Order: sequence, then structure tokens, then C-alpha cells
Amino acid sequence: MRKIDILVTSEIEGGLAPFEHGELQLVFHKLNRLSELPLLEGSTWAFVDWMLPDTSGLEICRQIRCAPQTAPAHITIVLDEDDAEAKRRALRAGADDYMIAPITRSMLLDRVMSVAGNLYDAGAIRAVSLGELAVDLAAFRASWRGKPIPMMPNEFRLLRFFAEHPGRVFTRAQLIAALGKQEPPVDERTVDVWIGRLRRALRAAGAGDLLRTVRSLGYVFDRP
Repeated sequence: MRKIDILVTSEIEGGLAPFEHGELQLVFHKLNRLSELPLLEGSTWAFVDWMLPDTSGLEICRQIRCAPQTAPAHITIVLDEDDAEAKRRALRAGADDYMIAPITRSMLLDRVMSVAGNLYDAGAIRAVSLGELAVDLAAFRASWRGKPIPMMPNEFRLLRFFAEHPGRVFTRAQLIAALGKQEPPVDERTVDVWIGRLRRALRAAGAGDLLRTVRSLGYVFDRP
């Protein structure tokens, strides 16, 4: 099943429940801070409000474009009114297009579905590289200096998430959320098992100790 991840900066009329159409699944995520996003596994589309409580939509656009995880996203700025200057500023900040508020769930879905095929082919993140580490998402394969790193699906997805966020400490709860393992609930100690397996796989491939434990906080993936 193809997947599109949809980021929204505010609640929308109709709610944020997932939507499926044939072989296409659209999953909504409330965007508060980029650092709190879960693992994005499909094409990404962001609907960003022009004005937000703590910042501006223009700043969020710039952040989305600068973050490796979301750089290929299709960004739609949601304007408060039909203002030509606001449209120009939004496009200069990195938005691809715009809509006029208020927007509803059906409007949002119509916009995404109208170009869903092109989005999937052009926007999905297909590979992540970090130094000598390569994570090939299409082939579901990771390698170190060209040497394959055998691992289970959870460890592969965890490695991808760490590779997209090097040098950042994540708690067990954040890693569970990133992998979408909240329902049914996963015991936080399960993360230790994933981390242990991933460490052994990296060491066996010659990558050394890239995964570091930060006492009382969580885990961080150091840049190679």
C-alpha cells in the first residue's frame, strides 16, 4: 500500500483520522515541532497556517525545507485571506501553493488526491546517507561502506529514524512514537531490545559504537 503523510499545524473540521482509498493510505500528523515528528514513510504534504500561536507559517515553511526528513515535502500555505503579497511571500519561503482558510478535511483530501500519483513518485524519501552509512528505503536495506547490515524491520526503521536525526537525544517514549508503536502500547524496555540488536548489527558490519546511551535521558546516534 502506498502512503502519504500529511502534516497539519492546526486541527481541521472533520478530524485527523487516517483515510484509505484503494491502495493509497493518507495518514495525518499534527505538526507542533519538527523534532517531534514520527517516522515519515511515504510522500509528505504539509498544510501550514499563515499565523501560528508561537511563530509564523513562513518560518515553519523554511524549517520544513531545511530539515532532511521533510525537505522534499509539498507545502501548502493556508492563508487567512486572498492577499497577493502574502502569496508571494509564502512561495519565496518555500511553499509550493496555497489555500484560503478555513479548510476542511474533505478540501484537504481533495487537494492531495488530485495529484497523489505524482506526489508519491516525486516526493517520497528513497534513501538516507550519513557518512559511510547508507539506508536504502526502496530496497529495505542498510549498508556500511558498501557492506550489508542484516537486521529486523523494527531495527531497520529505527536506524533510518536515527540517521535522519543524528546527534539528537531521544527518549524511549519518543522512539516508540516515532515507529508508530503506541497502539497497542509497547513497553519502553522493548526499545532497549531494539537498540541492543541494532548496536550488534552495526558493530558486526564494522561501524563501531555509533549508538550512545545518555544516562537518564535516552539514546543518541552520533555522526560517523
